[in-house]
Amino acid sequence: MADAILIPAKADLVEARLAWLDGLAKERRLSPLTVDAYERDTRQFLLFMTNHLGGPPGVAEIADLKPVDLRAFLSSRRAEGAGARTVGRGMAGLRSFLRFLQKRGLANAAGASALRTPRQPKSLPKPLTASDAKRVVSTGEQLAEEPWIAARNAAVLTLLYGSGLRISEALGLTAGTLRGGEQAIRVTGKGGKMRLVPVLAAAQEAVALYRRLCPYHLALDEPLFRGARGGPLQAAIVQREMQRLRSALGLPDTATPHALRHSFATHLLGRGGDLRTIQELLGHASLSTTQIYTGVDADRLLDIYASAHPRR
Repeated sequence: MADAILIPAKADLVEARLAWLDGLAKERRLSPLTVDAYERDTRQFLLFMTNHLGGPPGVAEIADLKPVDLRAFLSSRRAEGAGARTVGRGMAGLRSFLRFLQKRGLANAAGASALRTPRQPKSLPKPLTASDAKRVVSTGEQLAEEPWIAARNAAVLTLLYGSGLRISEALGLTAGTLRGGEQAIRVTGKGGKMRLVPVLAAAQEAVALYRRLCPYHLALDEPLFRGARGGPLQAAIVQREMQRLRSALGLPDTATPHALRHSFATHLLGRGGDLRTIQELLGHASLSTTQIYTGVDADRLLDIYASAHPRR
């Protein structure tokens, strides 16, 4: 979190903002990356307001922001080169902060709520093909020289593709899970929400191989996946290994660890999976989030049609 001294605002607003950010992390349990993004976005807003007002703002100065003030802020962000997604996220954070102040009787969030943000560009997830996904999760394709690290990488990637886990969910597993051939496990997702996910036989075997080869004692209540020195495995290591792997296998830049989760959903849908079930497996709070995969599958079908139809 940025030091309060660096925030261009009066003490009362700085204190309120810190309380809001603390609540996002501890009460709403937003991810650290989201909290950091909101911290940056609101800091940029306070920088803008300092220039806009001719001095650091306090609670009184932003207590009754008008849409014209907020439009000026959005215009300044677009002029700086911020894209629609970045601007939209910034407004989401600002609305959240103003609602926080409003609940405490310190501000009116109506102006921010009434303001329309830029239309977000539609972008579809880019899954791997089934054959490429199988190569990525294969122990034999891993590039690590240490056999136990190669087995570890394969086990993690297999859980991302085979169970649709996020990296944070896979790395959050303790050694007490996946010890006896479980067909399903409970994972903790965004917002601390628990869900049940399937574990394929291939994933069970991959984890079992990693357990046998891992040189460190895996206490039941400690992380299952370990780094080279025995500490908890970090997401950046998995991302780096995936980068090396896609280079070696000639895969596109879109072949990331998270793309394996997209592949899980897309391949299930392509094989007739029910959208509502896929929503539950992914841990999406809203079905509309899951529905994006229908667009991916439609694109795949159109590609097949275009390449295979006799009159193409």
